[in-house]
Amino acid sequence: MSADERVLVLTRPGCHLCEQAVEVVSRVCAETGTGWSTQDITTDAELLRRYTDEVPVTFVDGAQHDFWAVDPARLRAALAGST
Repeated sequence: MSADERVLVLTRPGCHLCEQAVEVVSRVCAETGTGWSTQDITTDAELLRRYTDEVPVTFVDGAQHDFWAVDPARLRAALAGST
């Protein structure tokens, strides 16, 4: 994740909830002009151990924001600094 990417979504292949979360994050970040990225937990043993049952996991500015689902209004509020 680069310095201009404020949102990170941890995902894994074949996860339909991950696909939905990425769609919401993509839309909200496009609206707000916020950089974001994804990371596949299956490429990192520690992430896989820690988050295997919680993906997708969303982080905003390095802090865990949500898991399993992304609420667009809650994400907008977090990006605006009002959570």
